[in-house]
Amino acid sequence: MKYAFDPEFAPLLDSMPVISMEDPAAARSSMDEMIQGLNADLDLAGVVIENRLIGGPAGAPDIPLRIYSPQGLSNPVPALLYLHGGGFVLGNLDSEHSNCVALCRDLGIVLVSVDYRLAPETPYPNGLEDCYVALEWTAAQAAALHIDSQRLGVMGSSAGGGLAAATALLARDRNGPVLCFQYLGIPELDDRLHTPSMEQFVDTPLWNRPSAEWSWDYYLGNNWRRGGDTVPYYAAPARAGSENLAGLPPAHVTTMEFDPLRDEGILYALSMMQAGVSVELHSYPGTFHGSSLMSFAQVSQREATEMRLSLRRGLMVD
Repeated sequence: MKYAFDPEFAPLLDSMPVISMEDPAAARSSMDEMIQGLNADLDLAGVVIENRLIGGPAGAPDIPLRIYSPQGLSNPVPALLYLHGGGFVLGNLDSEHSNCVALCRDLGIVLVSVDYRLAPETPYPNGLEDCYVALEWTAAQAAALHIDSQRLGVMGSSAGGGLAAATALLARDRNGPVLCFQYLGIPELDDRLHTPSMEQFVDTPLWNRPSAEWSWDYYLGNNWRRGGDTVPYYAAPARAGSENLAGLPPAHVTTMEFDPLRDEGILYALSMMQAGVSVELHSYPGTFHGSSLMSFAQVSQREATEMRLSLRRGLMVD
């Protein structure tokens, strides 16, 4: 199928990697190779980076974290729990290292990036529970990290966006740390795969319907069936419906025009709005899942600018 992608993407479209989710090990290797190029010669000026291990959920391994702090930090500042993407199967602390560095430096905030456990080896709810434990730890360590606990948010893209949405739901339902904001970038939210965009975009770059099918099958494991009646909304937040979304923190949601995940992101934003949650929704024309990696394009630059503006507002950055 031909797509009306933004013309600025044209020079690199043919060289975009095809990452099949059928073989997780091969997919991880391909993604790691791509990420190494993005992180090469990264400017770390003004950012202090610390790798930590914290205790995981009961009986589970320790959770690796990477903490990004502005250099010379002394007064409390806002913070983000940052959850990487990768279809619940791929990714690690290096996956969005460059973005974390840039946000820390540009906004003057602390970011706590989480290396949660991945499917299929550890399916739902293991990765999500890692994210929630990391949120609790971050809130408990607010003083040591120079974090203003009243300005704590959660952010993720793709599967990380879905995990960010689910973490916000858990924090509300468990009376956990109070979040002031959630940033859901191109979120993966719905295992039912029944939206028009999911049914139509079967061969788009970087992410398509076959990728989504593998992703959800791995993530749900043997205890739930993709599209089945019993999948909990903590696994697939789109299942919550507006009747279960009241009381969530304000949200910013982004979607891409030619992304299978487009419609579930829009519908989740709408459901939150109907539940009385303050939501800002942006859908970018001519784009596809992961097209923001082509940072030279004007539409990608606009997305990056609007992301920073939204985070400043949501986290009440001075």
